[in-house]
Amino acid sequence: MNLLLLQQTDMRSASLAVIRGRQLQHLQDTLKLAIGDSLTVGLLNESIGRGKISALSATEAEIQIDWLHAPPKALPVTLIIALPRPKMLKRIVQTATTMGVKTIYFINAWKVEKSYWQSPWLSHEKLLENCILGLEQGKDTVLPEIHQVKLFKPFVEDRLATIAKGSRKLLAHPGVEHACPINIQQQTTLIIGPEGGFTPYEVDKLLSIGFEGVHLGERILRVETAVPVLLARLFC
Repeated sequence: MNLLLLQQTDMRSASLAVIRGRQLQHLQDTLKLAIGDSLTVGLLNESIGRGKISALSATEAEIQIDWLHAPPKALPVTLIIALPRPKMLKRIVQTATTMGVKTIYFINAWKVEKSYWQSPWLSHEKLLENCILGLEQGKDTVLPEIHQVKLFKPFVEDRLATIAKGSRKLLAHPGVEHACPINIQQQTTLIIGPEGGFTPYEVDKLLSIGFEGVHLGERILRVETAVPVLLARLFC
């Protein structure tokens, strides 16, 4: 935890927060902080500041806060991913959130197993939990918007052009002609397929509406690896 992320329910006034539960345990057991110690704090979807522990017990901690600055800028990307296996899903959500992605679509594809859509990790509570962990790691406060799309063809034909309007449209897919560009720093819509890749039909549908096929070389990466590699290559 590089930032203690507070919610409005934690606030007792504009400059005083009370924390309990997981965050209190981390503060005591991992960070080993005591009364008078300071740490970086943020308010969900709001500012970042510096907090000082003013009271501490086995059940709660009071933190006095000076708010200092806005959260870091978001990456200029809309990330669209074919729904991965559940155990990958939580890591991808955390990683993308840590790196500053603010719009994520999980979509269906031929090679996405139907059972994946029943995963408890897609519940609002679990997605929020992993987004918060990602924000705490990345010292950010702004939650991403996460959308779930269960029909591939209607999404591509009816919605994707509007979502990607005005952006550079990239489809990460093995075996295509062009290498992924580097450090483009422009608004981008990035699509990443499932394990095993999109089918030729799905690739053709995406290319037909203006997406550029790009690759990361000869090696085939897991989706959870491809996400940070692509984001770093494009924007860092």
